[in-house]
Amino acid sequence: MTSLSPGPAEASSSASALSRIRVGSAPDSWGVWFPDDPRQVPWRRFLDEVAQSGYEWIELGPYGYLPTDPEVLLDETTRRGLKVSAGTVFTGLHHGEAVWEKTWAHVADNASLAQAMGASHLVVIPSFWRDDKTGEVLEPDTLTPEQWRNLTTLTERLGREVRERYGLRIVVHPHADTHIDSEENVVRFLDGTDSEQVSLCLDTGHYAYCGGDSVKLIETYGSRIGYLHLKQVDPEILADVRAKGTPFGPAVAQGVMCEPPSGVPALGPVLEAAQKLDVDLFAIVEQDMYPCEPDVPLPVAQRTRAFLRSCGA
Repeated sequence: MTSLSPGPAEASSSASALSRIRVGSAPDSWGVWFPDDPRQVPWRRFLDEVAQSGYEWIELGPYGYLPTDPEVLLDETTRRGLKVSAGTVFTGLHHGEAVWEKTWAHVADNASLAQAMGASHLVVIPSFWRDDKTGEVLEPDTLTPEQWRNLTTLTERLGREVRERYGLRIVVHPHADTHIDSEENVVRFLDGTDSEQVSLCLDTGHYAYCGGDSVKLIETYGSRIGYLHLKQVDPEILADVRAKGTPFGPAVAQGVMCEPPSGVPALGPVLEAAQKLDVDLFAIVEQDMYPCEPDVPLPVAQRTRAFLRSCGA
């Protein structure tokens, strides 16, 4: 019988080829979107199961889900063999200076904890133009020229101050239902920001959701790719979502983000393109599954980790 799995020589060669990719997972892959929600698994269960799945690196997820006391969190992660790659913040910097102080307070809490946990990155997600739970439209889905200037200049400021105060590199995460989503908007954002201050967190699932080609982006803007989120979308569900204009939250509940390797984009070519950049990169699995039954994430995470090993990661 012919095996579809790589043989020892192939696996060794593949693993060597992706030696600069550090794979991890995140609370998102356990259905965690909020600091406190009764439909989410308890944080200890997340830590137990992510370690059980074979991952070494994690993100902090929404601030307050994991313990915010660094000593407590360090003890909990260390005894499970886990390390933190990044924290995550949401920002609405296109609104201008009026939101800076509120934004910075949120950023400072997250960055301080990430720094204390030995992380090197802070993932920055733009604010949603429609609510991710209800689908309510909160503002126009396009930015004015002034709002674009606010977004680019204040993101550069954020990158500079986060680096100076906390030693972290910000990586901006294009995301469905935000103003940095499609190839056009991602390229406009990259062209409008200083590469010394701002890098990109390329989320393969969100970029595909918004019509982008991850391999092409890596090959074209490789020097700006500072971090990866690995996920896939179900093409059939995505077609329905686009046809109906379904908001992102309900689309996730519908199953638009699917378990690899059943969706798009193919992750092997993405990882190979990233490896060719010849820099160390985190590749964090982030399969949006909110809400989900508590027993669903673990087997999905285990299968996903096995699949990524078969890709050499």
